[in-house]
Amino acid sequence: MTFTPRPLDPDATIGILGGGQLGRMLALAAARLGFKCHVLCPEPLSCAFDVVRRVTEADYTDKAALDRFADDIDLITYEFENVPAETAAFLAARKPVLPDPKVLATTQDRLAEKTYLTQLGIPTARFAAVDTPKALTRALKEVGRPAVLKTRRFGYDGKGQAAIRAGDDPDAAWREIGAQPAILESFVGFEREISVVVARGLDGQIACFDVAENEHRDHILKVSRVPAAIAPALAEEARRIACRIADAFAYTGVLAVEMFVVAEGRRQAVLVNEIAPRVHNSGHWTLDGCSVSQFEQHIRAVAGWPLALPVRHGRAEMINLIGAEVEEWPKWLAVPGASLHLYGKSSVRPGRKMGHVTRVFAE
Repeated sequence: MTFTPRPLDPDATIGILGGGQLGRMLALAAARLGFKCHVLCPEPLSCAFDVVRRVTEADYTDKAALDRFADDIDLITYEFENVPAETAAFLAARKPVLPDPKVLATTQDRLAEKTYLTQLGIPTARFAAVDTPKALTRALKEVGRPAVLKTRRFGYDGKGQAAIRAGDDPDAAWREIGAQPAILESFVGFEREISVVVARGLDGQIACFDVAENEHRDHILKVSRVPAAIAPALAEEARRIACRIADAFAYTGVLAVEMFVVAEGRRQAVLVNEIAPRVHNSGHWTLDGCSVSQFEQHIRAVAGWPLALPVRHGRAEMINLIGAEVEEWPKWLAVPGASLHLYGKSSVRPGRKMGHVTRVFAE
């Protein structure tokens, strides 16, 4: 049995799986609209715990805790895609879960995701499945070098990846990713990286945010700039692709589609890199740079409320504060027009996203 979602009243309680900064910002957006939130997360001192009505600190496989959680809420959503699909399915038999847990099963697996996109006719890098060292040898003949070997599951911010260039030992790359099921993708000589954040409501209404251009450092997003420095026609194509993916999934909520801009002769084109079935780091600029944030849009969507029309206030720039960079927060308070967002995390670690700054400029 699965539950059919229906529009929520403003005093309803929304359950959020995951207690990181995305869950925190979702809860803050929900509170603006009158909702209460209950967060379930296994990590103690999770930063979302500080801003919600109730918390459950439990493992995602703890069925007794999941039952108690489900009894306390009206609807469930999640802040990240690595929630076990079994957890989402278990909860979906008790309360509505949005986005649909079936989307998790596809997007948690890089091979399933790329295959799904190919079936939709959406362009991606060349790829092949890799389950053994022999399969990797075959895949390299098919895909070519340079290529990137990625674990099929649980990889993010560059984790679970190994590049294979001319002269590199494929077996060493296989060992580097933990000798686990993987996908080999051809290396893409892209001109820039972009992303589209799109929302789709229970009624099928779709609203797209402007295309962001993203700059990564050490495989972690550092800066997003909006609008992306691409031709209007290419931006429209990127938005069209994101909307098509959302419709194909019959999706409810916010999702982000990461893409590469590549040269095809004299023209530019986009290749889809990844889908994130959730609010996304590259959409944080919407908190200060748009008439509606990605977080409020997600809450509106899963609650069955009408989506807002996103209107950008100007050129926007989002800068992640990573690791010890968060200690520079006093500097940002002195920058005219800068908006500082600190996530309240209990410890600073290299590579950990501790906060971000948004700046909005007149066009």
